[in-house]
Amino acid sequence: MITTRKLGNAVIRNRARRLLRECFRLHQHALRVPVEMVLIARRSLVGQSFAGVEADYLAILRSAKLISN
Repeated sequence: MITTRKLGNAVIRNRARRLLRECFRLHQHALRVPVEMVLIARRSLVGQSFAGVEADYLAILRSAKLISN
């Protein structure tokens, strides 16, 4: 997980890391093959709910063909 100071203060950066980590934890079993991922938190992540982050995360994995539809 990568979060830069440009994202916001420590509270915001930690929340972004927690959201991304939880998305990975819940969906790691769905990955087709073992992969190494670098997740970079972007400004658009700030203020989103978990459901929004999860939907974006799954859409990205589908577009990369790492999980099935």
